[in-house]
Amino acid sequence: MSVNAKQIVKDFYNSDFLNDDTVLSKYMHPDVELIWNSTEGLTIFKLKEIVETFQEIARTYADLRIEVSHVLADDNYVTTRYKYYVRTIENPDEELGIAHFISIWEVKDGKLYRGHQVSQPAMNQDDTNGSYHKVKV
Repeated sequence: MSVNAKQIVKDFYNSDFLNDDTVLSKYMHPDVELIWNSTEGLTIFKLKEIVETFQEIARTYADLRIEVSHVLADDNYVTTRYKYYVRTIENPDEELGIAHFISIWEVKDGKLYRGHQVSQPAMNQDDTNGSYHKVKV
């Protein structure tokens, strides 16, 4: 692999999901599986469901920004901590933090192959001023 797993994951999270239709095909392995634990429970996504999720985000929001605070790697496994920020179509001048995530990705053949993700909604009392400073990126 010419680019290491950590760089692949960093590049994925820094890409423009909403405006670049090539992002998912560039970074997602055709056999990708994402196992996601959220407030809704456990959901398992394959490539089709991941694509549909990002299409829905693009329809729902004017902009999506991901603030990554941690990226830790061990061979082909990369752990990230990040927060989603969005701008709504109705109010594109205001950015809102909507969710916190921690994910672990296995990179195979230079693409994200198997992911485990945990999320929770952002809340007004979140202590994000200073907790999202870059630690190990």
